[in-house]
Amino acid sequence: MSPSVPLRGLSKEATDLLRSFGGEPTDLYRALANNDEALKGWIEMAWRLRTRARTPRALRELMILRSAQLQRAGWQWSDHFVMALAAGVSRERIEALESWEKSDLFDERARAALALTEGMLAGHVSEKVLADLEAEFDAEERVELILTAGFYCMVPRVLDALRLQPD
Repeated sequence: MSPSVPLRGLSKEATDLLRSFGGEPTDLYRALANNDEALKGWIEMAWRLRTRARTPRALRELMILRSAQLQRAGWQWSDHFVMALAAGVSRERIEALESWEKSDLFDERARAALALTEGMLAGHVSEKVLADLEAEFDAEERVELILTAGFYCMVPRVLDALRLQPD
């Protein structure tokens, strides 16, 4: 399957921005390079959520992996599996992710974040999920987690519409 848009080189500004976060151009960035301003916005959002957040990276990677599981998003799963391990998530926790609600490997903070992820993917976050999130995280952290869940609900849909395959 061919990409639905041409793969282009990144502008110097987008390349410099991406490298400032430690990233390298992938086919996703090359596809988004058809709209330089959108690409730069994507880079800013994705990499700030990954690298400049207060909540633990390991927790956010669990959310991203759960989102990938539920959306059958292989590219997102394979990329973030490696990132989760690098962030200190054990293989045991990753393997238990599908049944996190019954597993004793997830504390209340992880449970609140994973329930948020699932609620956002389902299209509705219940009052109970929001209350559980508020019990575990301050307002700044909740915004971070909500944006993480929302962004990684979107990523697989964008990859699909762009008809991109893993690099």
